[in-house]
Amino acid sequence: MSPIYRGHLAMLVFSALVAGSFSLGSMVANDITPMALNAVRFVIAATVIGIAAQMTHGLRRAQFQAPWRFVVLGGLFAIYFVLMFYGLQTAAPISTVAVFTLTPVLSAAFGWLLLRQVTSWRMALALTIGAAGAVWVIFRGDISAIWAFEIGRGEVIYFWGCVAHALYTPMVRLLNRGEPAVVFTFGMLVAGAAILLVVGWPDIWATDWAALSPLVWLVLLYVALIASAATFVLLQYATLHLPSAKVMAYTYLTPSWVILWEIALGRPAPNGIVAIGIACTVWALWLLLREGRTPQPTTQTT
Repeated sequence: MSPIYRGHLAMLVFSALVAGSFSLGSMVANDITPMALNAVRFVIAATVIGIAAQMTHGLRRAQFQAPWRFVVLGGLFAIYFVLMFYGLQTAAPISTVAVFTLTPVLSAAFGWLLLRQVTSWRMALALTIGAAGAVWVIFRGDISAIWAFEIGRGEVIYFWGCVAHALYTPMVRLLNRGEPAVVFTFGMLVAGAAILLVVGWPDIWATDWAALSPLVWLVLLYVALIASAATFVLLQYATLHLPSAKVMAYTYLTPSWVILWEIALGRPAPNGIVAIGIACTVWALWLLLREGRTPQPTTQTT
């Protein structure tokens, strides 16, 4: 399997794991402050990834030249996760997922600005189809619900987090200097953890950790070990082998994965008309895979 197809596989798994953050995160968003939760999340994830990096590639000072790179990337992802949980405090999960589907277009724009990655007509078509399919799934095929969609404070907060997420994707490719994905991820996580520990210390100190419910700890472990450590490595690998727009296009699958998560958690399954939207997201990904097989102009990174 070529690195390009492994990059697509990495993002397929990434989208499934990230979807769990919405279903689980909405259940505890008001039980612990976003700063405290994400500070501990980054510390746990950095520890796990650090052990993995030491066992696979080893950690050497030469791998962490220009540490400002890791501060920039860690800061961007810390902003995203903190604003995500602030958004979930007041916005419904369905609304935040709708905002999340804006990231591919934002990422394509940042990819062009920073890397001059050109979005071909086929990729633009795939992004459009994927966006339409995602919106259809999010609102479960209910046209009236789509027209009634309202933008609230939580959605606006989360939108700026999505901007940080979209900027992060091309920045990885711009700032990476050949470090292995797991080593590069470790540097980013350490920087993000340091930022959150400093900025979020008042919230961390004020949190009664012993009084937190088992569900909060379960979600914390999931977002730290699965939705952080594992997905960071997958995202780093994919961004080194795929254009930013392709990487972020997998966010269109998130609403479909969220439905599966909701069913697994015992919530009602959607009606059959939602399958139209799922089919559109699959079609969009097929177009992206075809795009990966098409010879690219020299101005486009693949």
